[in-house]
Amino acid sequence: MRVVIVDDEPLARERLRRLLSEFPGYEVVGEAGDGETALEVVDNEEPDLVLLDIRMGGVDGLQVARQLAEYDPPPAIIFTTAYSEHALSAFDANADAYLLKPIRVEKLKEALLRARRPTRAQKAPAAGASGGNEKPKREFVLATTREGLVRIPAEDIVYFLADQKYTTVCHLHGEVLIEESLKTLEEDFSPWFLRIHRKALVATRFIASLERERGGEQHHWLRMKHAAKPLPVSRRRLAEVRRFLTES
Repeated sequence: MRVVIVDDEPLARERLRRLLSEFPGYEVVGEAGDGETALEVVDNEEPDLVLLDIRMGGVDGLQVARQLAEYDPPPAIIFTTAYSEHALSAFDANADAYLLKPIRVEKLKEALLRARRPTRAQKAPAAGASGGNEKPKREFVLATTREGLVRIPAEDIVYFLADQKYTTVCHLHGEVLIEESLKTLEEDFSPWFLRIHRKALVATRFIASLERERGGEQHHWLRMKHAAKPLPVSRRRLAEVRRFLTES
């Protein structure tokens, strides 16, 4: 399982990393010392599990957990805190487990077993597995615009980009907003579309190239035909994107 550790104390993060090293199958893919950074790291790394402190400056752990609960799919969450009074609020925020510091190996093991669930990789279908001739479940999306109800054919859609409540549909003739989730769109249009990020679903026929950003961070972007801006590719989805480009 891919794990992100969130705690405002560096020594606490180091201890959790050391404890996790005793359990095979767990890989720490990122760390954060505050809530805002935690959300950025989760967006980039798409972990299966987040070890999350509660009391932090700015956005606290409970606020982070509530936002993570809206992700598709959400990561498992284990709260790690020195304060027992937050337990009820933690489980209201969909926590899988609640550990009090100092954390012991046996307690962490129990929490990991409770939080374990199929990973994103296990849930995600392999790219191209549906076969090249299979058609989507539906042939269009509907969007309400100033001109009224507009029907966008599936073959004209370049990508879907989610942002909180709305999803942008970029198509050959412009952009519209809809209120459908990426999860539903991926299920309905999966034969023709590929998930490249928690927030992005692209039409494979319009993929132009995969590019790597130069600099300290190795971010990757996907260039799409008929689209002005590149789209981010998460590290979790990178291998799948590369595999599709190699096999197509």
